[in-house]
Parts: sequence; C-alpha cells; structure tokens
Amino acid sequence: MKAGVVHCRCSRCFSFPSKRRIIKRPRVLTFLNLPEDVLFHILKGLPAADILSVRAVHSHLKYLVDNHSSVWAHASFQDLWPSPNNLRMFERAAESGNFEAAVKLSLAYLYNEGLSITGHGRAEVNGIKASHYFSLAEHLNVCAVPFIWLFIRPPWSFSGSCCKAVVYESLKAECQLNKAQKGSILHSLAKVLNFFEDEGKKKESLEMLEESSKQGCLISSYLLWENNRKAAMSDPGRYLQSLRKLRDYAAKGCWEAQIALAKACGNGNQLGLEAKSSREMVSQIFQASLPISKQSIFTVQKGMNEIMRYILVDWLVEVATMKDFSSLCLHMTVGCVDRYLKLRPVPRARLQLLGIACMVICTRFISKEMLTIREAVWLTDNSYKYEELVRMMGEIISALEGKIRIPTILDYKEVLSSIVSLERRTLHLYSFICELSLLNTSLSVYSPAQLAAAALLLAKMLHGQAHPWTSQLSECTGFSQEDLLPCVLSLHQKCFHDDVPKDYRQVSLMAVKQRFEDERYEEIGKEQVMSYSQLCSLLGVKQEDPAPSPLHRNVVEIQTFLSSPSGKRAKRRREDSIQDDRGSFVTTPTAELSSQEESLLDNFLDWSLDSCSGYEGDQESEGEREGDVTSPSGILDVTVLYLDPAEHCAQDSSDEDSLPGEWDGSRAPHREGELPGAYLTPRNPNPEGSSGYSSVNTASPTSSVEGSPGAPPKPTSALPHSNAMNREPCQPHYLHRSRCRPSLRTN
Repeated sequence: MKAGVVHCRCSRCFSFPSKRRIIKRPRVLTFLNLPEDVLFHILKGLPAADILSVRAVHSHLKYLVDNHSSVWAHASFQDLWPSPNNLRMFERAAESGNFEAAVKLSLAYLYNEGLSITGHGRAEVNGIKASHYFSLAEHLNVCAVPFIWLFIRPPWSFSGSCCKAVVYESLKAECQLNKAQKGSILHSLAKVLNFFEDEGKKKESLEMLEESSKQGCLISSYLLWENNRKAAMSDPGRYLQSLRKLRDYAAKGCWEAQIALAKACGNGNQLGLEAKSSREMVSQIFQASLPISKQSIFTVQKGMNEIMRYILVDWLVEVATMKDFSSLCLHMTVGCVDRYLKLRPVPRARLQLLGIACMVICTRFISKEMLTIREAVWLTDNSYKYEELVRMMGEIISALEGKIRIPTILDYKEVLSSIVSLERRTLHLYSFICELSLLNTSLSVYSPAQLAAAALLLAKMLHGQAHPWTSQLSECTGFSQEDLLPCVLSLHQKCFHDDVPKDYRQVSLMAVKQRFEDERYEEIGKEQVMSYSQLCSLLGVKQEDPAPSPLHRNVVEIQTFLSSPSGKRAKRRREDSIQDDRGSFVTTPTAELSSQEESLLDNFLDWSLDSCSGYEGDQESEGEREGDVTSPSGILDVTVLYLDPAEHCAQDSSDEDSLPGEWDGSRAPHREGELPGAYLTPRNPNPEGSSGYSSVNTASPTSSVEGSPGAPPKPTSALPHSNAMNREPCQPHYLHRSRCRPSLRTN
C-alpha cells in the first residue's frame, strides 16, 4: 500500500477473513453417564437374568456387576431354581449375602432337586453342601426367628443315614469349631434334638439353648424360661424373678414372651406391680396390634377374586380337619398364603400348590406331627409333583424372608380366655367365630386384637350373657364396647348372615361349619344363631336386617376358575410311565414319615408311591439304602414292606408328564386358568352338607387301615363306575370302587 492512498473496503480491494461459526452440540447423556451409586441403585433388586443382560451391554456395566457384590446381594431369583446352568450365579449371589439364593441352594441340595447328585454317598455330598448354605441363610436371617431346623427335623431315614442327619452333624461340627455368632444355628440344633425321646438328647438340647441364649438369641432365652417355669412356680420368690425375666424378653420384642406376659397379667400374677399397671401392660400389647390389610392381594393377583381365595381357604380347613391339625396351624397357614399373595403373583393353576406348601411349612414349625411332602402331594390328588412342592417351599421362605410365625387372632384369643372364664360351649363358639373370620378378606380392616375382642363379645352375646363386656376386659384390651360394635356387626354379618359361596356344582363351601359340628366341639356348628336384627336390638343399634350379599357375583369367572385341568387329557397307564418317571427322578435323599404312616408301613404301602417320580426320596435314597453315611443315634428304625404292584388292580397313574431335565423357570403344572384336581371333583354325590372337595376325604394315606390290606375297600362313593374315566367332574382315582386301595380313615 502506497503512502496517502486509501483503498476502499470493497470486496475487490479489501476483505475480512471470514469467521467460522462453531455450533456446540448438546452433550448426549446415556445410561453409562450416570453416577455409580445411581447405577447400583438401578441394578439392585433386578431379576438375576436381567442383571446378566445388562452386564453384556457394555464393559463398564460388566465391571460394575463383576466387582460389586451388593448387586448380587439384592438380586431377585423369583421363579428361578438352581440348576447346573445357573449354579455359579446362585453361588455368587449367596456368598454375596443374597438370602433367597442361599435358601434355594440349601433346599436344592437337601432334596436333591435341580442339582441332582447320583452315585455312592450322595447323601453325604448333598448334606455337606446343604449345611453350608443353611448356615449362610440363617446368618442372613436377622429379622426372623431361626427357621432352618424345620427342614432337618426328625423323622430321619430308617435305613442307613439321610441328608437331614448329615446336615445336622455338619452344622454341629461348625458350631464346635467356631461358637462365635452361632446363636441361631445352636437354637436350630437344639430344636432338632428336642424331637427325640432320648433323655440324653434332651439334656444336650438344653445345653445348646443355654449357649445360644448367651450369644443373644432371644427365642432361646424364652424357651429356657418356658422350660424352667414349672420349677420356678414352687417358690414365690423364684417365680417373681422368673416373671421379671419374661418382662425383659417381651420388652426386647419376643412375641411369644409378650403373649406369655399378657397371660400372666390376666391370670392375676402382678409381677410385683399394682393391678392397674398390670392391666395397662396387657392393654399396650392389644393396642400395638395393627390391621393386616389383605385387599392388596387382588391388586397383585390380577386373575384372582375373593371367592377364589375363599375356595382355597375352605379347602385348607378341610385338610386341617382331616389331619387333625390345630387351629393355630390353620391360622398360620392362611396368614402365610395371604402374605405371599400380597408379594408375588401366582397363576390360578398353582394356588392349591401354594396353600398346601404353606401348610407343610407351618405344621413343621409348630407341631410335633408334621405333614410330609409325599402326603401333601397326595392330598392334591397328585395334581403336582414332589419336586414342584419343594420348589414352592423355597419360594415361600424366600418371599416371606423366613418370617413364618406372626401374631394371629388366636394369640389374643388365648389371652382373653385367660382373663375371663367361659363356659365350654361359649369357648367353642368363640373358636368357631375366629376360624370363620379367616374366610373373608373384608374383615382385615380390623386388627387381630380387635377381631379377637369382638369375637369374644359376639360369642357371649349370642349365648345371652347379661354383661358380655366387663370393665376388666375394657381395661385389659383398651377397647370399650362401643369401640367394638362395628367389628361385632361385621363379624356377625360375614360369618352368620351373608350367603355362603358355592363352587361350580352349586355346592356350599362349609368346611369350617362341618369342622365344628364334631362332638369334641359339642356340635357348636349346628347351633342356631340369632338374626342380625336381633343382635342389633341387643346392642341398641337401630338397623334393619340387610339382604344377604354374596362374595362375588361373576359366575363366569368362577366357572373358569373351576375348570378341570385334566378333563381333556388321557390318563397314562403305569406301564407306559415308569421309564419316563425313572428318567426324571430328582428326589430328596431324606425319609419323611408321620407317625400314622409308620403304623401303616408294616401292613401296606401303595405301589404308586414307589413307582411315581418324586416319591422315592421320601422313603430312602440310594446312598441311604447302601448305608454309606454314618447316622447319629436315635433315628427312626422302621421296616418298609413293599407289595408287588401286580397284586393290585390299579392300572392308571395320575401323575403329570415327567419333568424335563432342565428347569426353565417358567413351567407350570397346568394351563393358565385351570385349577388342580382337588378343587374339582365331588367327594360326595349328595351336594347337601358337603363342601365338595374330592382330595380331602376321610381317606388318607397316613391313617389306620380298615380291614386287611388285601381286602377290597369300603365304597366311599355311590358314583357309578362309568364316571371313572370322565374327570369333569368325577371321583379321584383313589376313591373309585374298582380300585383295590384300602379305605383309610384318620384316628
């Protein structure tokens, strides 16, 4: 550029450098950009299969899943069972602190189910592995009472040893090596020893309870108190000190101690306190009871309604009546069923499996006479297999987190019965009302304590007592008569006024009523009850007698719910099914026999229990027959008499097709919308006075034999033999007159 010459700024003379505009793109946020703690929160609680799918997405997710045990500690194994394909995943989750994985692994090894081990000494191999995971499960069980003992409790194998005995010995050796933090294991071992009649074992059981109590196991401390109570009652000073210990256990949260404390206060044992303070203590226990709402059941169970639950509970009542199980066992069973239904969806075809599995668990937990797995399968008319029941038990324990025993209406009933003296018939009526309350979910808006108090008030009013609710009852419960009126009216309406539901054959479901028509209850079930309007008049409530209302009006759903699962299936004959069943044996190396079964073994053992898949292990395993494991002293010694199947005329097998070798986690025993056979077939051709369940009859595989084993049975039904091949509806195979199975009745 020359001096003094100014160039224009045209595009030809001068040009500015063009500015390049940079467009900033927004940052793309992905799943991987989330903080690690957020990723952990998302991964926790996912089904195990989904965790493996997430792991395969990216190397960073693979790193998180592989290097952080908390992901597997909270993984869900719902509807998944251990198998050779997923064993490593189960083991890793269990070692990481996953309660469900530990429970299912322990049961899989104990019952040789899913992780089958064959050959010499399988009971010992399975037992050692099962004991490891039982110990781990009990260590993870921090909120519930120790429970593993109910799976290894006697009776044990009667020939050689069994997996239960191996688990016991292995756990005992573990406690001897390292007694620290083994209070719950010692409690379980003590419970097992307490089932033996040997005095030496009972003494050893007390020693284990004392050691368990020293390590802080609260339920062991209470059992020691219970054992020493009779001796302490002889000395007033010792008894007062004993009751003070009981008060300490109750304050720490032991439910059994709280109930015992309430009974002691109600009986007039003042614990060194004034009468008013003693009643306030009982009142606190009643007022702490909260309603256990059951309406969420029908939110989780999309295809279920109230009448379906009513049918299931009614059937469980029949089982309890036939097997002479206690009312507490029945209430606990229904409680477990309801809690499980609130947590996990159950197909209609598996509702009966859930019910009978809960009863197996509860009988083992509270009763000396347990319901064996083999007999439970029989009670469902063989609608399920042995291994399916084992797996359902694992699902229940896992979902309930080991909490089997929870407060029931019967606990508060016992306290109230200790406070007031009732006539025998009034006491039976009281129990009758309490069991009727199990059938209706609408009553769950009231707490168990409130239901127990209202049932007592209703029973006393129905028997015309002048002052049904005294000031003493009001002070001990914290409920006035006015507070209980709505609950009393609801109880009367649901138990005595509303129409009783009917099954698909229009047979009324009245198992509870029939249970209390027995002479031991003084036939209280036959007693005429005053009408709803008469009760309102006695209570001073102006209310007319309402029209009875059914539980459910949708008849179409009831028909679908009660359709036969085997109506369109041909029965497999025994000779065609032996090979299939033998190829799919996945059974337990344990022997579980009730005392009634023991009495039958010398005379009769049905051939089908030996030939059908799933039953062999309930008698004895291959390892047990060979006696390859040393058994502890005191095991049951019974000789089994096997009868030649050719001597019997029964030809058909009611077992379903054999299970496949691998469990895919989604198999159900029946098609969706079908109910197992026990719901379906009439046990009496006359529908009047029968609740219509075929598989719960006076016949039972564990009852005394009527007549000689070879003699033909007494006819249990008047149905013609032409119905034998028609399963919709029909008698189950063990009630056909053409069969040679003996007629069995409970004692």
